[in-house]
Amino acid sequence: MPTVRENIAYTFEHFMLIYRGTLVRVARAVALIVLAALALEAFVFNVNYFASAGYRTIDLTDRLSLTQSDDGSYVLTDVDHVMEFWNLNTEVRNIRLAFDPDQPAQLISVKIQFTDDAHQTYFDSTKYTVGVPLADISTKVEQSMFVNLQTSGRVENLRIEIAGEEAGGEVSYPILLDGVYLNAHRPFAFSGWRFGAVLILLLGAYLFRPKSAIYRIRIVENPRKSKAGIVCAVAVEVALLTLFLFYGSNLVGVATAGYNYGSWDGASLVNTFEVGGDNAQQYAELAKSMAEGKLYLEEEPPQWLKDMADPYDKGARDEAQKATGEPYLFDVAYYDGHYYVYFGVVPVLLFYLPFYLLTGANFPTAIGVLVMAIAFVLGATALLDRFARYHFRAVSLGMYLLLQIPLVACSGILYLVKFPTFYSLPIMCGLAFSVWGLYCWSRSSMARHRCGWLFAGSLCMALVAGCRPQLLVLSFLAFPLFWRTYITERRLLTAAGAREFACLAAPYVMVAAGIMGYNYARFGSFTDFGANYNLTVNDMTKRGMNAGRLAPAFFTYFLQPPCMTGVFPFLQPAPFDTTYMGQTIKEVTFGGIFACLPVLWVLAFSKRILGMRARQRLTRTIMGVIVVLLGSGVVVALADAELAGILQRYYADFSFMFLAAAVLLYFVVNEQLARTRRAHDLMLKLLIALVCASVTYSLLLCLVPETGWYSNVYPWAYQDLLQTALFWK
Repeated sequence: MPTVRENIAYTFEHFMLIYRGTLVRVARAVALIVLAALALEAFVFNVNYFASAGYRTIDLTDRLSLTQSDDGSYVLTDVDHVMEFWNLNTEVRNIRLAFDPDQPAQLISVKIQFTDDAHQTYFDSTKYTVGVPLADISTKVEQSMFVNLQTSGRVENLRIEIAGEEAGGEVSYPILLDGVYLNAHRPFAFSGWRFGAVLILLLGAYLFRPKSAIYRIRIVENPRKSKAGIVCAVAVEVALLTLFLFYGSNLVGVATAGYNYGSWDGASLVNTFEVGGDNAQQYAELAKSMAEGKLYLEEEPPQWLKDMADPYDKGARDEAQKATGEPYLFDVAYYDGHYYVYFGVVPVLLFYLPFYLLTGANFPTAIGVLVMAIAFVLGATALLDRFARYHFRAVSLGMYLLLQIPLVACSGILYLVKFPTFYSLPIMCGLAFSVWGLYCWSRSSMARHRCGWLFAGSLCMALVAGCRPQLLVLSFLAFPLFWRTYITERRLLTAAGAREFACLAAPYVMVAAGIMGYNYARFGSFTDFGANYNLTVNDMTKRGMNAGRLAPAFFTYFLQPPCMTGVFPFLQPAPFDTTYMGQTIKEVTFGGIFACLPVLWVLAFSKRILGMRARQRLTRTIMGVIVVLLGSGVVVALADAELAGILQRYYADFSFMFLAAAVLLYFVVNEQLARTRRAHDLMLKLLIALVCASVTYSLLLCLVPETGWYSNVYPWAYQDLLQTALFWK
């Protein structure tokens, strides 16, 4: 009998005998790609190192008239923060402002002016010209201390000023400066992050090129290869998702000796800490109250709030708070003298309450967002795999991955991970439960024991009501998924069908009973979730429904083009104008999904493509699923606008629905064109371009500087990211 080692050796030899040629080709291609990434990093991204190698450096430090500190550094203060140099009469290629790296970290905006052969006086922006823009310099990022100048001939005079509040920034004086140099030699800087990003891009371009072998691996005919490829892709996505969440360290709420070390307790391997202020701890505070048998928050509202005739009028609240000096909790439900949490209760029961009972500490919200984001990625992948394998015959591994990536990356979850707060958690939970519920439902059709899968699917779908009630519309997918089996084929009238229907319906009844009881215990109503009692920017008790809000919301959510600039990360908040003569709840948004996600443009041809599907199959399951997804997406988007407002995180409520519909339409087209080589190749090339544009937009959105994110809290560190991308500066 062969030993384990002999079996392994035999398996390896057999594998190499079959795939040796393929592995050699892949290894050669990967090696070339790694070399290309190294060459780009060494020679292209370090172009300033080579360009400045022959410069003759001029030291202007001795010409500074600033006060010096005891260690010899020059001190810039709020009254003395201008450096001016006359009669230079030299070419200036760059300026190096060597700030002392040992001083407190901050981002400094520097205004540079000069006279040269084309300008006898300092020049600024005018009606028809743009002057020298401000240079942002981080005291902790050496590369940012070099500023390339584009002058006309020789520079005569040079003026350098620390721009403060007049430039829209904040400066903390004193600032320590070690020296000023002209035409300085740039150091060679190898960025591991940039190298890794370029390597991933090159590998992706190689993997998804039109002639790649992955488009010849059909997932139905090659289950092992396709599943291995899918697992690898998901592993990469989960790793990148995790890295991105932990990059925004100011919102994570966990600390170790090397991460968020300012909040580390100095003893534990890892400890949690509060982020986001009192308002951000609603779920954690509710868990503490539940542990003591209460459903309202322990914090007592101020007496002035209890005495108000209308506590939901924000203007009146602000006046009362200003008069008394007593704060109140914002964005919580206030009812009958107590604070309540109006957000879905399921995340509390799932994460916060067990964590508090076990540790006595607050559960870090960001970790919950990450866990549910990973659950969503896994569930969406499994659901897509289920549809691709059992409703279509010609889906290749390449086609599957090409559509799985935007389904995940463009669904809005990256923005929720960017801001992993208690606002994002219920949406993320709702999405994760939805995709797993749909997967269990679809799995039940071919399972030997349907009841278990039906019960699990309905339980997931019902729990959505305790997370993000808007997403309950996805439960209507039960009609196209089960109509043929239980209605057309009359299985519902059989004993087995009746049991299965009971398993399908029972979780909804159970969860509804729990949520209705929870609502009644708080507000005396089975259907009152408490959102109308929210202490927010407008009076929710009088908000009502108004059709005038729908048109601007429809344009913003669906049609508005992105607002772009020429500087990385390129995206800017989109402008918002409306003729609705009332209050509109609006936060920054970055364009409508149909304008920013070209992969969705296939939806414009839905009717024609669905006609193709009708000619392919006798069943109408896919057609019904697509119709429900599209209708649900429109309903949820407009309901969000009516009930709450227009916010970027709300895109996650409906983007998945349109993306899922688009994916199914692409599967239908792929099936129809599978036998037409030229048309299929053209479709594939077009799809690659659409996916690249859509994913690029979604990734750039992750890096846009915003209030409350890493870029706002640690601007000096965010400058390192910008400097890495803008390597030519």
